[in-house]
Amino acid sequence: MTTPLSKLTTMGVGAAPARMVDAATREELVSALREAWDSGDEWFVLGGGSNTLAGDEPFDGTVIRVLTTGFAPVDGAPEGFQRVVIEAGQNWDDFVAWAVSQGLAGVEAMSGIPGTAGAAPIQNVGAYGQEIVETLVAVTLLDEATGELSHVPAADLGLGPRTSVLKRHYGSEPLRSAVVIDLTLDLAVVGTDPRPLESERLRAALRVGTEPISLAETRDRVLAIRASKGMVLDPDDADTRSAGSFFNNPIVGEATSRALPADCPRWPVEPEPAADQVFELATWDGQVAPPTSAPAMVKVSAAWLIEHAGLAKGFRLGDSRASLSTKHTLALTNRGGATAEEVAELARFVRTRVAAEFGIELNPEPVFLGPTL
Repeated sequence: MTTPLSKLTTMGVGAAPARMVDAATREELVSALREAWDSGDEWFVLGGGSNTLAGDEPFDGTVIRVLTTGFAPVDGAPEGFQRVVIEAGQNWDDFVAWAVSQGLAGVEAMSGIPGTAGAAPIQNVGAYGQEIVETLVAVTLLDEATGELSHVPAADLGLGPRTSVLKRHYGSEPLRSAVVIDLTLDLAVVGTDPRPLESERLRAALRVGTEPISLAETRDRVLAIRASKGMVLDPDDADTRSAGSFFNNPIVGEATSRALPADCPRWPVEPEPAADQVFELATWDGQVAPPTSAPAMVKVSAAWLIEHAGLAKGFRLGDSRASLSTKHTLALTNRGGATAEEVAELARFVRTRVAAEFGIELNPEPVFLGPTL
């Protein structure tokens, strides 16, 4: 009998799947995936279970648990950087702690994010203005279509706000069906001494100005902030029994953003760079079409939208065992014994209220295995 997914996910809901395979080595992981694909059965890859909403009905397929661990410095980084290769099943925060201890910068603001390293490039994980796209060099993928391993540069992953070509968004299939086997980062060698923070957003979050701050202190402050929001796993705190931020911060047009109240937090989204134009010299007429400008886009705070739609921290539907976190409206939590349907029902209600109040539809961030909104 397989283990219930309620025991393997941070939300704490989900029935036992029909089949489960534990892959503790790279060879076991590749073999398990190829066998699942060859069988034609449904399959699902589970890392740390921190971004998954599993259903109350058993998944009639194979769940493959990625338990590969380890990371190692390697050669090849530009001057002033250290290149590191990380196995997909490596605990993310343990890796961040190591990087900080070695004086390697680029992931310290992502301290305390639960889950495994393999999930980082799939959803371009980030926090307080720092994202994995800034340090990611490449990933090793196993593609479902070919069953072959390939080394894929970060530029080919379509990394954007909490997305990539590998992300299985709610209601759609990923653009590339593949599994991350390992990832390669280039981290800046800055040492362990205090230094000024370059990121304005991180300075604001940590409430520091231009005074120097060490990587270790940055990590400690980030962990404290996340703990205050129930975003650091704690078995004694029901607010941490969640899938983290349940909804993505929506990206809207500038006109929609201007229609929101002035106190709604928002951040400009950098436009996509214009694609290079390539011409055949033999047939080129010497004309170059002017680049087209995309409309300005703005990211707005989903947590603010939820709270200002009248849904306060701790909100629940009747006697449901699922509620908004008592610390942070963006997290949906299992208060003890909740079902996946109770969580989904609350999520549907939140989406409806925000859409009715602001005309903006919130999209869920976790991967769904069974439940629907």
